[in-house]
Amino acid sequence: MTSQGQNLNSSSDDNCTMDFRQKLLFIDSHLGDQDVERLRFLCRDCVSHKKLEKSSSALEIFDHLLAEDLLREEDSFFLAELLYIIKQKSLLCHLCYTKEQVESLLPARRRVSLFRNLLYELSEGMDSDNLNSMIFLLKDSIPKTQMTSLSLLAHLEKQARIDEDNLTLLEMLCKKVVPNLMRKIEKYKREKAAQVVTAPVDKETESLHHGEEELFSRSDIKKFSGALPETSLYRMDRTHRGHCVVVNNHTFTSLADRPGTDKDAECLKSVFQWLGFSVHRYDNVTKEGLEKVLQEYRNHPGHASGDCFVFCVLTHGKFGAVYSSDGILIPIREIMSHFTAQRCPALAHKPKLFFIQACQGEEVQPSVSIEADAVNPENVTPSLEDSVPVEADFLLGLATVPGYVSFRHVKEGSWYIQSLYNNLKDLVPRREDILSILTAVNDDVSRQVDIYGKKKQMPQPAFTLRKKLVFPVPQKEL
Repeated sequence: MTSQGQNLNSSSDDNCTMDFRQKLLFIDSHLGDQDVERLRFLCRDCVSHKKLEKSSSALEIFDHLLAEDLLREEDSFFLAELLYIIKQKSLLCHLCYTKEQVESLLPARRRVSLFRNLLYELSEGMDSDNLNSMIFLLKDSIPKTQMTSLSLLAHLEKQARIDEDNLTLLEMLCKKVVPNLMRKIEKYKREKAAQVVTAPVDKETESLHHGEEELFSRSDIKKFSGALPETSLYRMDRTHRGHCVVVNNHTFTSLADRPGTDKDAECLKSVFQWLGFSVHRYDNVTKEGLEKVLQEYRNHPGHASGDCFVFCVLTHGKFGAVYSSDGILIPIREIMSHFTAQRCPALAHKPKLFFIQACQGEEVQPSVSIEADAVNPENVTPSLEDSVPVEADFLLGLATVPGYVSFRHVKEGSWYIQSLYNNLKDLVPRREDILSILTAVNDDVSRQVDIYGKKKQMPQPAFTLRKKLVFPVPQKEL
């Protein structure tokens, strides 16, 4: 105990020269079982739940954070934030931070979401009697196992009975059992509303010129923020924007090649990387290959700390389905169903965008430089909504309305993807939301015709988005 006490009081200079993993080992030795449970809970948005549930020590959690690049020797702030929240402030010096430094950096660098922090604070304000009372009120839906306040809240979250936009059950429980905790919920609502309307500021306009007056004071802005609806915008401030998958089929075993599609794939990679996504391109994907890609991203741990997910398919198709490179027809709904909240919990309540460049019906004879992405058309009267899961937070952007072809220039790429690329590039800097951007794409594509002035196309989106999706403006121009 004496040597531990001496280590805790050692100088910051000594701590900063200690091997990083040795520091983590030392921090682990000063954390108890309750601290480990708290860390598991606070990391639920960053690390897969299965990995966290198997983590019995702080070291195992640190390993997951290292693997997710959330913890590095040159940037250990996330761990400092976690230690600060669980009131292990004496350990901050071993990461070369002071309590005051963490407090000053939190507004700009926090990674624990407001909602996660609220749940943690509520759990800290509940004693054993409060917990038993809440469990009694929820008896029919709570498993008959020993529970802590954190495991109860995690269970309600897993059941989708509470989330960052749905506090009804929490408010009911707090009002009936611990009324004084309502102050924390009201504080969260105010902070969340302020977070929603706080827009990035250009460096050139960040500070007013000397002698100029503000149009609105900070107190005015706070009042306006509190009056705005809380569900206006999807959150776009997590650790990273998210993953974007591009399935690009050019060559098929039994269907015609799709010249021009590589141009589309390059444009999608360029624009979504510009928007902050990690882009992964897969060329000439078979049915088996697509299944592997879908499984990989359905279980991808990176979703937990991402804002959004994008999946693009460039291929041949017909109504409600797309072709793999080995000529197998795959329903669009089957692709999208991999990312429902039940099958992919890490993407629950986050926007999931799917863009499909493929024909959806009756083939049109292509001209020399324009081809149609249709195969074996059928006469159907389809409903696009049949392809979208009956669940919130999905968007499906199709190159054409059901029953019709979409066009692709053999050198310049498809009308739809090129328009999507150009409109994202032009309208994201104007802070337009994704549906407004897709409306502009519709208008743009509908005005295009082939070289003979006879062939036209109309894209169509279908969506179950609950809020506006506005991508943050990238720092660099594309």
